[in-house]
Amino acid sequence: MDRSIRPTHKMHQMKRRTFLQLSSAVAAGSTIIPAMGQHADGRLKNWAGNIEYSTDHVHYPRSVEEVQSLVKKLQGYRALGTRHCFNRIADSTANLISSRDLNKVISLDTAASTVTVEGGIKYGELAPYLDEKGYALHNLASLPHISVAGSITTATHGSGIGNGNLATAVTALEIVTAAGEVKKFSKEKDGDEFYGAVVGLGALGIITRVTLSIQPRFLVRQNVYEHLPVTQLKDNFEKILSAGYSVSLFTDWQQDSVNEVWVKSRVDKDPAPVGELYGAGAATKNLHPIAVNSAENCTEQMGVPGPWHERLPHFKMGFTPSNGAELQTEYFVPLHHGPEAFAAVARLGRQVSPHLFISEIRTIAADQLWMSPCRNQDSLAIHFTWKPDWPAVSKLLPVIEKELAPFNARPHWGKLFTMAPATLKDHYEKLDDFKKLAASLDPNGKFRNEFLTKQLYI
Repeated sequence: MDRSIRPTHKMHQMKRRTFLQLSSAVAAGSTIIPAMGQHADGRLKNWAGNIEYSTDHVHYPRSVEEVQSLVKKLQGYRALGTRHCFNRIADSTANLISSRDLNKVISLDTAASTVTVEGGIKYGELAPYLDEKGYALHNLASLPHISVAGSITTATHGSGIGNGNLATAVTALEIVTAAGEVKKFSKEKDGDEFYGAVVGLGALGIITRVTLSIQPRFLVRQNVYEHLPVTQLKDNFEKILSAGYSVSLFTDWQQDSVNEVWVKSRVDKDPAPVGELYGAGAATKNLHPIAVNSAENCTEQMGVPGPWHERLPHFKMGFTPSNGAELQTEYFVPLHHGPEAFAAVARLGRQVSPHLFISEIRTIAADQLWMSPCRNQDSLAIHFTWKPDWPAVSKLLPVIEKELAPFNARPHWGKLFTMAPATLKDHYEKLDDFKKLAASLDPNGKFRNEFLTKQLYI
C-alpha cells in the first residue's frame, strides 16, 4: 500500500499547463485567490460567473488539523470546492472553507481495490494517477475539473444505464463536524447511516477524505452520430441509450431529430461501433455538443481508443469546458417515464430553444443514497445548458417543472431550479432521517445557509 502519495512529476506538469490555460489557479502552496471568478472587491464568483459569494472571508486549509482549528474558531461556514454549482448551495454570509489545497492522494489499497484521497482533489488530477497505476473509476462526469468532495456531496454524475453517479463509488469518508471532530463513515460498518452521509449537501460538515472503489483500467472509444430521428428515439428509447457504456443525446429541441448522439464504448466489452445508429449517421469529424463551437476542447472522438479518463468526460482538463458563460439546470425522472418526459419537454421547444445553448439527455443507475436524485430509481437526466440570461431562464423553469411534475422530477442539487420545498420533501422519503443526521452532527446550525434552510426545512 502506498501512503501519502503526491502527484507525479508528469501530473505536476499537466496541472501547471492546465492552470495556465484556464487562468484560474495558483502554484501549489500559494495562498493567492485565483484571478478567474474573483470580483473586483475580492469576493469569489462561481465557475460560470452567475453567483458572487456573500463573503470575502475564504480560508484555504492544508490539513485536516487546520480544518478542525478553523471549524472550532469560526461561527458559521460552508465548504467550497471548485465553485461549479450554479445556485447558492455552497454560499455563506460568514466564512467559506475551501478544499483547494486538500488535494493529495493519501493511499492506494490494491488488495481492497480502493483509493483514499483528500476531498479537494479534482478528478482530472486523480484519474491520470490511477491510470498510471493500472486502475480506473467506474464513471466520470462530463468535465474533469470538479473536485471529488464537491461532486459526491451533490450527487454529480456521468452516464450509463449500468453506472451509478460518482457518489456510488464511495466506500468511506471522513467529515470534520461542527464540533471540530473527525467523524468517519464506512459502507462496511455504518450501514444505512453511511447512505445518508455521502450525498450530504454540505450540511454535515467539511469532507476531508474520501475512499473510492476502483477497478482495472480500461480503454474507451468515442463515436458521435448526427441527426437521430425523434421517431426512432420514441420507438427504441432504451436501446439507443444502451448503445454503449455511456451515451449522451444532445438536442436543441428545434427539429425532428436529435442533434448528436455520443456513444462511449469499452474496447474490452462492448460491440464495435456501427456506421449508422437508428438512422443517425456517423460524424466525419470531432464535434462539440454546441455545434457552432470548436471541438478543440472536447475529448477525442472518431472511434479512436484511449484511456478511460480521456474519453468518459466530454471535455479535456486543459481547456475551458462546455461554453463557459452559461447557466445550468437538470431534472431526473424515472427511466421508465423517459420517453414521455422527453416528449413533454419537446413540446416546449419553441419556448426553450431561444434561450438554450444545448440540452443533454443521459441515464444513471439507481442507488441507495438518501439524498440522491437517483435513489431507488434508474433515472433519465434532462439537462439544460442555458444562455446567461437569468430573468428569461427563471420564467422558463416553472414551466418545465410543471411539464415534468407528473413524472416526479427531482432537480440536480447544484444547479438552478424553482421547485417548491414542499415538493422536494415529497420526493425524498429519507429527508427527515437526513435532517436528524445533520442535527446530530451540527446541532447549532454552523453549516446551514439560506439554501438549506429554504429547500430542506432545516
